[in-house]
Amino acid sequence: MPKGTHPLRSCFRPDRKSCCTAPYQTARQRHETSTTSYTRKWRWRTPLDLADMANSDNSADMDPDVALRLFEEGATLVLLGVPLGTELGIDCKSWKVGPRFKGVKMIPPGLHFLHYSSVNSPGCGGEVGPKTGLFLALGPRDVLVANWDPKEEDLDFSASRDEEEVSRVRAGLRELDPFLGPYPYELMRKWVSLTDRLSEELAKNLQPLSGRVCAFSDVVPEQQLTHTEDRAAQPRNDAACRSMKEGLERLPRMKPREGTELRFSVVPDRKYPPGATPAEITRCSLDQSYALEAVLRENHQLQPLDLLGELQFAFVCFLVGNVYEGFEHWKRLLALLCRSEEAMRTRSALYLGLVAVLYHQLGEISPDFFVDIVSQSNFLTSTLQDFFQSAGGPGVDATLRRRAEKFKAHLTKKFRWDFDADLDDCEPVVVELPAGLEAD
Repeated sequence: MPKGTHPLRSCFRPDRKSCCTAPYQTARQRHETSTTSYTRKWRWRTPLDLADMANSDNSADMDPDVALRLFEEGATLVLLGVPLGTELGIDCKSWKVGPRFKGVKMIPPGLHFLHYSSVNSPGCGGEVGPKTGLFLALGPRDVLVANWDPKEEDLDFSASRDEEEVSRVRAGLRELDPFLGPYPYELMRKWVSLTDRLSEELAKNLQPLSGRVCAFSDVVPEQQLTHTEDRAAQPRNDAACRSMKEGLERLPRMKPREGTELRFSVVPDRKYPPGATPAEITRCSLDQSYALEAVLRENHQLQPLDLLGELQFAFVCFLVGNVYEGFEHWKRLLALLCRSEEAMRTRSALYLGLVAVLYHQLGEISPDFFVDIVSQSNFLTSTLQDFFQSAGGPGVDATLRRRAEKFKAHLTKKFRWDFDADLDDCEPVVVELPAGLEAD
């Protein structure tokens, strides 16, 4: 495969306009493609299509040659025993499982995100459980087999390690075909645009050791109070609290269960080197290039552009997987990148990639989501304002400067965000005292 070719694009004939290898024609067409089929606000909380997945056939409008190539070269997920009503999806789309569902077919080779939420029976309230997901690297004609574990309410892929079982399922795919829902091909461009920097190896290194990305962390107490005397020494919870602080102190301290935490790069709180002078501390706080280089050196020394893949991983975990920690890490990485002025002059390829990544990501979330409901300030506008100011400074690559200007104009037109507000508004205000009055 040629370097830089996305695996989802490599399985189609490049001479056909309907193939995903066809280049995107214009920025407007890319944006229109990437924003269809989603609602404008809180779109990641509900499934996009509540139809019976196995009875729906989104391949009806697909080019016949593309459908044939997907059928011949695509991977298949055989998911047996998934309870009726379970919310299950792959990449950017989800469904409620119907009575005939047994898996997904015609999946383009490459990296995908399978996600699902168990649902109580209608007699028990029908509540939807937290979402669980996992990244899967699928090759041409791969067959993965999983069985639903009712005790764990999770998919068990151990059958995929049994070659005889996989061969048996592969031999019976024609009989299974009516029970397999087709991959949502119409949303494949969207998925590619959100993950084109995310490799299989990087996704494996970032996801939990358990292999599952969970919307709610599995937590355990920091202190395992196995002895009676240890529990007796803890604050009692049966007495009235005099303050919120006292109530919080009584709660047991929790930590993620080992193997379930996302393995993101650590963005240092201290943005300056050890032993820095006050002047150096101020400079490194304004220009965070030192901290950015430390993150790259510690986590992505061989492939610095993998930081963009980590940015995409965090965004997908939040957007599709409902993992709020992903959003928080996305914000930390974005703030670090946008406030590293010196790095913009030395790492133009990284920042050219950042513009492209943000272009697609910001088309997926309502603009008012970024507004702090307490301060009414927009985290994203202030962060990008720093980026656009630095990108227009001396020594910045001319191509990066032009891309940043076009991106700024696009965001201004689309979201009505003002990036030209006076940056001095937050500086201290000088007040003239009346004559004869002295300050203490």
